[in-house]
Amino acid sequence: MRREVKIPKWGLTIEKMTILSWLVKVGDEVKKGDALCEVDTDKAQTDLESPADGRVVELSVQEGDECTVGQTIAVLETE
Repeated sequence: MRREVKIPKWGLTIEKMTILSWLVKVGDEVKKGDALCEVDTDKAQTDLESPADGRVVELSVQEGDECTVGQTIAVLETE
């Protein structure tokens, strides 16, 4: 089954963030909680974690792209 990784709602005022760098590539196996990418918000830089175990099948945005809450940034193939 495919599962979309979306930009989460963090706090009341954060509506967008920038992908600083991807820490995974297509084909990588990830576990729930593994860091997928580094992001920058207007408040802090942090890692965005995988919501599930699976294999990365798509990275939907590029490093440097600004993303909004709810936007799909990657796709995992899960069991």
